[in-house]
Amino acid sequence: MSCGEPHETDCAEVLDHLYEYLDREMPDGDLTKFREHFEECSPCLEKYGLEQAVKKLVKRCCGHDEVPGDLRSKVMGRIEVIRAGQAVPEQPVVEPAADCPRTAPLASPGGEGCGEPA
Repeated sequence: MSCGEPHETDCAEVLDHLYEYLDREMPDGDLTKFREHFEECSPCLEKYGLEQAVKKLVKRCCGHDEVPGDLRSKVMGRIEVIRAGQAVPEQPVVEPAADCPRTAPLASPGGEGCGEPA
């Protein structure tokens, strides 16, 4: 996406790093650079506003769920592997069956029940 106007910071770069900006996970200099871009680029500002609203909605609706400690450590471990540039092994996606309650355990060792690999 681009508004067609020349900017010091390209629209594509801003949108590629939008969530880092929203989460304040970038250096102060980049935060300032992005803030200036939003002041002069209405399409990017609109996209920022939309993503910010979605983020707030998700936090309001889902922000009360506790994240299991083992899940957090697995996710953080995977992030470190990706950052280190190592290959990430493919893992099967596990989805609950349509009639499976959200809190039901994953498939039993025999493979039956909720949460069988998709």
